[in-house]
Amino acid sequence: MKTRGSLAVLVLHLLIGAGQLHAQSSQAGYSATGLYNLGNAYMRQGKPGMAVLNYERANLLSPNDPDIDANLSYVRASSHLPAPPRSTFERLARIASPFAMFWLGVFGLAIVGASALAAQLSSRHPWLRRAAMLLGISMISLTACNALALWPLLHEGVVITGGTPVRVSPVPMGDSLFSLPEAETVRITAEHEGFFLVQTRAGRTGWVSRSNVAPVVSRK
Repeated sequence: MKTRGSLAVLVLHLLIGAGQLHAQSSQAGYSATGLYNLGNAYMRQGKPGMAVLNYERANLLSPNDPDIDANLSYVRASSHLPAPPRSTFERLARIASPFAMFWLGVFGLAIVGASALAAQLSSRHPWLRRAAMLLGISMISLTACNALALWPLLHEGVVITGGTPVRVSPVPMGDSLFSLPEAETVRITAEHEGFFLVQTRAGRTGWVSRSNVAPVVSRK
């Protein structure tokens, strides 16, 4: 039962993430092409943080686009920042867009539901129902695996101002622990009254103002 509950939570996470992306994509100009062009504009203006943010958003909507990947690598290299490490699982998650995996899970749930209903109403063609049930479960499983890989990506943020102070507590006058360079990618683990609790690639944690870090997937 615990395993089934965890699987349901993972699928729900993907549906929520895909819903957030869908809501953003309905906004004017919020498309892979529009975000890519916006990233180019920020790059020309010498704003690497905003450029990386928009390239990452475009990359999430259009995985493995060679132009987006090339410009993202160029901006990071120009800022002397390494690319965030990606596990094989996370790289596989970017093969298909969140929207495709969202609908795959929805159709899988529909097939499983229809197969279960057909089993209650009729005893004919049991092999066909079992095949349909297996297909639906396979589709849901793929969605769950993608949710597991996509979940960390939905909690990434980009530092959009240079020399961003990381504080020991979520208050403006809190002691500064260290600073983050512009265009650095961090993991957002919590938020409190205008501050994000972030974790760097090196495992260091602290609080930063929301005005200095922008989530790749908007929290609005």
